[in-house]
Amino acid sequence: MSDIEPVQILLAEDTPTDAEIALGALRAANLGNHIVWVQDGQSALDFLFMEGPYQGRNNERPKLVLLDLKMPKLDGIEVLRAMKADPRTRAIPVVILTSSAEESDITQSYDLGVNSYLVKPVSFEKLTQVVVQAGLYWLVTNKVPS
Repeated sequence: MSDIEPVQILLAEDTPTDAEIALGALRAANLGNHIVWVQDGQSALDFLFMEGPYQGRNNERPKLVLLDLKMPKLDGIEVLRAMKADPRTRAIPVVILTSSAEESDITQSYDLGVNSYLVKPVSFEKLTQVVVQAGLYWLVTNKVPS
């Protein structure tokens, strides 16, 4: 698999409806030109570390990872743990975007180095706003090392 354009956002979300809302919101705000959507934690790690079906893709790392917590194969906590433990992916901003408002999930995410933890609003309009605001901040306003 070979990418022509570098990926700006990796969206790891197992719920198709939530993924479609996020993708639509990012594209409407002109933030979604280069998004990869994966539906489980193992696929997220495969993409990030260029393994499995993503072997041979260009080695550009995404500028942002939007990560759900409750996913099949590997959950978001395991993806976050692996990302922050590896020097190749440690500096990539990770925004947890999940339905869980559990204090233990929030605490564990920050202990592992998450950059932001957002609870998904129930309404379409509010979820769209949250996704756009997160994308604007992490892709446009925030500065990361080259």
